[in-house]
Amino acid sequence: MTTVRLTGQLRCATDADIARVRAHLPEHVRLTREEPGCLSFDVVQTADPLIWQVDEEFADPAAFRAHQERAADSEWAKGTVGIERAYTVEGMGA
Repeated sequence: MTTVRLTGQLRCATDADIARVRAHLPEHVRLTREEPGCLSFDVVQTADPLIWQVDEEFADPAAFRAHQERAADSEWAKGTVGIERAYTVEGMGA
């Protein structure tokens, strides 16, 4: 079975956005890394403090979908609503 990889950026527009990411990110990372099928999950602030590099890998499409469903209604999603995401996903099939 093929793993699913998401890579891209979370792009803050303001210092307030950065503060929201910092406030919600630790718990989001902890919960995601505990999910069945999560192989790796990293969100790292880049040299540009407004940009965060996002790299995720899940064991299979089902694990990735489960993560997306959990995260969609999470404190992370609510706390970072409106912050731009620019991601690509590989391994979900056609």
